Amino acid sequence: MSWKDTYQTWLNEASLETSLKNELQEMTVDESQLEDAFYAPLSFGTAGMRGLLGPGINRMNIYTVRQATEGLARFMDTLDDATKSRGVAISFDSRHHSQDFAHEAAHVLGAHGIKSFVFEGLRPTPELSFTVRHLHTYAGIMITASHNPKEYNGYKIYGEDGGQMPPKESDLITSYVRQVTDLFKIEVADESQLLKDKVMTIIGDDVDQDYLAKVKTVTINPKLAQEMGKDMKLIFTPLHGTGQMLGEKALQNAGFTNYEIVPEQAKPDPEFSTVKKPNPEDPEAFKLAIELGKKVNADVLVAVDPDADRLGTAVRQPDGEYQLLTGNQIASVLLHYILEAHKQAGDLPTNAAVVKSIVSTEFATKIAASYNVEMINVLTGFKYIAQQIEHFEATGEHTYMFGFEESYGYLVKPFVHDKDAIQSLVLLAEVAAYYRSQGKTLYDGLQELFKQYGYFREKTISQTYAGIDGADQIKALMKKFREEAPTHFAGHAIVATEDFSTQTKAEASGQTVKMNLPVANVLKYILDDETWIAIRPSGTEPKLKFYIGTNADSLELANQKLSDFETALNEFIK
Repeated sequence: MSWKDTYQTWLNEASLETSLKNELQEMTVDESQLEDAFYAPLSFGTAGMRGLLGPGINRMNIYTVRQATEGLARFMDTLDDATKSRGVAISFDSRHHSQDFAHEAAHVLGAHGIKSFVFEGLRPTPELSFTVRHLHTYAGIMITASHNPKEYNGYKIYGEDGGQMPPKESDLITSYVRQVTDLFKIEVADESQLLKDKVMTIIGDDVDQDYLAKVKTVTINPKLAQEMGKDMKLIFTPLHGTGQMLGEKALQNAGFTNYEIVPEQAKPDPEFSTVKKPNPEDPEAFKLAIELGKKVNADVLVAVDPDADRLGTAVRQPDGEYQLLTGNQIASVLLHYILEAHKQAGDLPTNAAVVKSIVSTEFATKIAASYNVEMINVLTGFKYIAQQIEHFEATGEHTYMFGFEESYGYLVKPFVHDKDAIQSLVLLAEVAAYYRSQGKTLYDGLQELFKQYGYFREKTISQTYAGIDGADQIKALMKKFREEAPTHFAGHAIVATEDFSTQTKAEASGQTVKMNLPVANVLKYILDDETWIAIRPSGTEPKLKFYIGTNADSLELANQKLSDFETALNEFIK
């Protein structure tokens, strides 16, 4: 069928939800918009799906949510009865239609006799990961578009380990999703009957309390937190999302009582009315927090994204202004504190290990090495960090200490198998308290680490290639990097090229080494000054991502090198 045929099918569908039908009729004046909504199904991959809200097979709506859930249900129908009977945990964020989508998913599962455990109200992604493990469900569904603008929503599937569904199972689910061709004939059960039959269960406070009890174990030095938590001033903003309730309780449980919530951003709001993007990476998201911070002379400002799995911070400088830290810097500061605190306590395990993605900073690697702690690199995607945790727990080979990705995602304790901003909030407050106890700020602490380990600078550049031709443009650029392989960037020679699609590392000497990480469409270049550059398509958005990591003996020189490499990279991709 052509996109026009698919569009006509939707337009003529008598059961089409009224709001979607009205929106569809409004779209008739813009053929390009219609084509984009109907030319292909919304991409469903290892990270689930994410897209614009609206009518169409390439949009997030109750029908594409039903389709995705039907695929999961059909896959679960192939499992043995005991496994299938464990059911699915479901949570959702503050976005438009998130609660509707969560309940639609439960209705589809219910039609297959699959139990669902649905939160009574919005909850963070990390609590969903915890719940899968805590209730021993087979899978989890999280309705969220993370930090994307208000026009988006998404659907993520979690496996029984609490991490996002691994590729093998995800690929099988995708195949079942694609078998569902008539989105209007997917069977959905009646919610009242599901609740009566206990096939659908509403969950809430009991799980919250169990999760918060685990979060209390994140604090390394409770005495320090209790003593300094009454004096240190912290500003916290959930950016209109899910983070306030659990974030506040977690801070209070740890002893951090001298905090304020940014009032304009406290309540859940699907419009994200005070920000263009509810993204803790974005300086604009901190505007109100900075204003409040200056009024009350706050030590540290913290923001979490709408589903509370990612965290950003701004720290007070000597002149009273606030500086945002990068995800790599936050991770490095947290890691140093964890390792130093355990070293001082005499309980740093001899087999301690840290896990990070291949596009995250080597600053952390250098810190870990100074404590004789192994750094393990994995592909981008927190599910790969979760897989390492599972491996550690099964073999005893290493003791997990910390895991992170450069994109503002960190995991302290592995009772969650995904990035967790609630855990990170509590630990960051403790680190800030530690520096305050020495008459310093987090900014001072970072400067000390730079002086000790070198000045590391990184940058992530995202290029969007939207629409029908976007995927082809991304493929063409990746092909260019492989077939017209660069030998230098900014005057520095490439000494090794890692191509994760072939699992090979080609050195300038001509030697080729086999890598043991999974196959992925990622390229990484190592240069003669230890700078590295990586390129990969995004798994959830129509973007090509470029990563640069460099270091020098001074911040000025590191910044200059970063700029030079970015210029050289842009010249190559023209």
